[in-house]
Amino acid sequence: MLLAMGRPPICTCGTVKFWEGDVLSSEMSQHLFDWYTYSHIVHGLLFYGALRLVAPKLPVLPRLLIATGIEAAWEIAENTPWVIEAYRRQALAQGYVGDSTVNSLFDTLSMIAGFAFARFAPIWASVALALGLEVYAAVEIHDNLTLNVLNFIHPFDFITRWQQQIH
Repeated sequence: MLLAMGRPPICTCGTVKFWEGDVLSSEMSQHLFDWYTYSHIVHGLLFYGALRLVAPKLPVLPRLLIATGIEAAWEIAENTPWVIEAYRRQALAQGYVGDSTVNSLFDTLSMIAGFAFARFAPIWASVALALGLEVYAAVEIHDNLTLNVLNFIHPFDFITRWQQQIH
């Protein structure tokens, strides 16, 4: 679907890197992993917990398929012009061009990894991992899933000012 939408299969730079660590780079969300990989792991943790609460009798494989469907739908939505433009209004994503197809695939695999972790780990470990990833990303790049959602719903000046300090 992403290819049909015109998303590039790999970074338009012509290479595939394991990690892109420069949050201000035009290559963010173009390679296998980046700072936003942590958000996709948290997606998996949250999807596992939510589906376990909502459908406790549903076997784990159908729950995983539902979670993967939600993640795939998000990857498609995230790469629409409307969402790309919404992200560009945020301090750290002004040069955002959307994801490469390989990045979206690895984002989905990262969600599956988070889901699997939550499936086998104690609840406290999943909560600790989610909080740890959120705090680590906030400290390192002034962004994380929580800030992304807040800024997407309504930009807050104090968050924007703090995120601009990364420059």
